[in-house]
Amino acid sequence: MNRNQTMEGIIMSDPEFVPGLFVKPPHPRAPEFVRASVSIKREELAAWLSARSDEWINIDVKESRGGKWFATVNTWKPEAKNPAPKPADPFDDDSIPF
Repeated sequence: MNRNQTMEGIIMSDPEFVPGLFVKPPHPRAPEFVRASVSIKREELAAWLSARSDEWINIDVKESRGGKWFATVNTWKPEAKNPAPKPADPFDDDSIPF
């Protein structure tokens, strides 16, 4: 799939990987409530974070077709909503007799 092609109506773009953040499936003997194992290369991740100006950075943990886990930046932004037009007032003050 090429950059910005759609998959089931979703626009896909090239993933932005998170440098210094490594995600793996939990160890086979890990308790059932452990969902992932995360390793951080502190200097690499800190440098990447300090270069960003976002207040929030959302990260998705994904699994490749080959079974390898990885983390990418979730770049989804909500569409700007246009305010709904104000409905016409059904009770016009000029039509009230008092």
